[in-house]
Amino acid sequence: MSSRREIYLIRHGETEWNAAGRFQGILDSRLTEKGVAQAEAYGRHLATVSTKIEKLVASPLGRVRETTAIIQSFGRFPEAQWDHRIAEVSVGSWDGLTHADIEAQWPGLLNGSTPFDWFFRSPDGETYDAAMARVIEWLDSLSGVVLAVSHGLTGRLIRGAYLNLMMDHALSLPVPQDVIWRLADTRIEPIRVS
Repeated sequence: MSSRREIYLIRHGETEWNAAGRFQGILDSRLTEKGVAQAEAYGRHLATVSTKIEKLVASPLGRVRETTAIIQSFGRFPEAQWDHRIAEVSVGSWDGLTHADIEAQWPGLLNGSTPFDWFFRSPDGETYDAAMARVIEWLDSLSGVVLAVSHGLTGRLIRGAYLNLMMDHALSLPVPQDVIWRLADTRIEPIRVS
């Protein structure tokens, strides 16, 4: 394996709950037709990358397993290593709920939150510090050319940790499902695939 570290980071394809505005956290729903097409676009593009992908690391959650299997059907990828450190952030009892559900069941708890930091206000969810610690541990363990298949919020944390961003900046990073993020040489380059 090379001593250089280069990461191709993607978010799983769109799921039924993404389309319905439900926050999945560590729960799962299937990919939509659009999500399958997004995963296929990832696979087609990644199969043409001139740099050989040496390692494929993915969250063990079902939507990522489904996305990863589709990507791997395009051929030239190593066997996936399932790593809980890049699983989605758990929002505890909020997993599977919509924003309206949360507001109805926990009135006022989201008051004063930003569009991004509310994820970490769940009374029994994962904290920002805990989630960031596992992401940093994962990043520090990598070498070579890695394809990482993860999630929206965790993908923000990975990119934020890579660039050493403050919490509010990390949490406001975009989370499209049609972009491969290339992390190399202390820079992040978006590669649109659709």
